[in-house]
Amino acid sequence: MPEIAGQVADGFADAIREHEERWLSPLAVRSYETRGREAPEEECRLRTPFQRDRDRIVHSKAFRRLRHKTQVFVDPEGDHFRTRLTHTLEAAGIARGVARALRLNEDLTEAIAIGHDVGHPPFGHAGEQALDALLRERGGSGFRHNEHSLRVVERLEREGRGLNLTWEVRDGILKHTGPDEPETLEGRIVRLVDRFAYINHDIDDAVRAGHLDAADLPAESIELLGDTGSHRIDTLVHDVVESSARAGDIVQSGEIGDAMLALRAFMFECVYLTQDHGPADVAVRRIFQRLVDERGMDVQDAADYLAGMTDRFALAYAAELD
Repeated sequence: MPEIAGQVADGFADAIREHEERWLSPLAVRSYETRGREAPEEECRLRTPFQRDRDRIVHSKAFRRLRHKTQVFVDPEGDHFRTRLTHTLEAAGIARGVARALRLNEDLTEAIAIGHDVGHPPFGHAGEQALDALLRERGGSGFRHNEHSLRVVERLEREGRGLNLTWEVRDGILKHTGPDEPETLEGRIVRLVDRFAYINHDIDDAVRAGHLDAADLPAESIELLGDTGSHRIDTLVHDVVESSARAGDIVQSGEIGDAMLALRAFMFECVYLTQDHGPADVAVRRIFQRLVDERGMDVQDAADYLAGMTDRFALAYAAELD
């Protein structure tokens, strides 16, 4: 058995290279042509660099905490609402499917998607906005979850040693939102598919919570994209695959892209911006002020600690301050 295991390992990298040359698009990132890691290390003989990155993220504490972090609704009553973890898994599955259809690197795409939200603070967008305001009040540049996700994998995990991920994965995590486009097509898939996932599953959760009536969704977008979340995602995926194959980039058709943006604008107007974020804002502020003003913690250290909290830990911590 040891001889058989050794033979497989000895030929693994060459077999992957041969397979990728036969299968992958010329536009895809090759698994053994990564720009490298911050710290050079010996590679695994039975996993590509991007498979290894995916595993490191999945085994990280920050990834496990996502199951107790809000996607949209804070501490909802019910077992079937999305969390930041289920959003991540849904986005990763969709993104990998798009990458496969376009013959791009599925492992790189999945690693980026699995890591894209590991820096999200508790209480969803409300928590991010509160922490951003606090850091600006203290003279900082604010808080953006994509930047903090990169900080988590580079500096905070493994007691400050970081995960030592490849450049391509770090680039995709940082640029999954914000002004800059990812350098790789695999990263651009995640940037777009992230929206496919959250818009549609947030609709589902908002209807389940009684916060939204499905009949109120914008009729033109629903008629074009579909009347169920799965139908809409299927439409969006087919459109991005066909449009991207023609363009040699990750793009949507104008009509489908406009319909998605209209649906996203509707969700901001009717769901995201209409929730009562007061309790989350109060909790974040009280915790931050206790950490900085009473315990004397450095502002950046306090932000790191607070951003790593799950919703339930943050709620319990804030309750202790009453």
